[in-house]
Amino acid sequence: MNIALIAHDNKKKLMENLCIAYRHILLRHNLFATGGTGRLVEETANLNVHKYLAGHLGGEQQLGAQVADNDIDLVIFLRDPVAPKSYEPDINSILRLCDVHNIPLASNLATAEILLLALDRGDLDWRNMI
Repeated sequence: MNIALIAHDNKKKLMENLCIAYRHILLRHNLFATGGTGRLVEETANLNVHKYLAGHLGGEQQLGAQVADNDIDLVIFLRDPVAPKSYEPDINSILRLCDVHNIPLASNLATAEILLLALDRGDLDWRNMI
């Protein structure tokens, strides 16, 4: 399955830790990420990640296009709802695209863990039929 990884600056360390903890699951899937997040995940979790531009340089739009084409099966967007920076990706466009195309989306650690465990159990295999 194709998994998109995006994290606001204040959540990048959390994304690194998530990817380290669930590396055994993520290894079996194709990972896509905005530039900075992808680089950090590759370096810390030793995972292969297809990296787009940085989020504020268009990486979010590149991932959004992949979501719109139904080429992404799961999105993990760890966002900082309290103090987002103006240059950080806006979750609303990705959230809307996921809703339109029925793609599971996690915007916090708890939901990300639930979706990754469900993915490991095969609960998201219905995405392969779409």
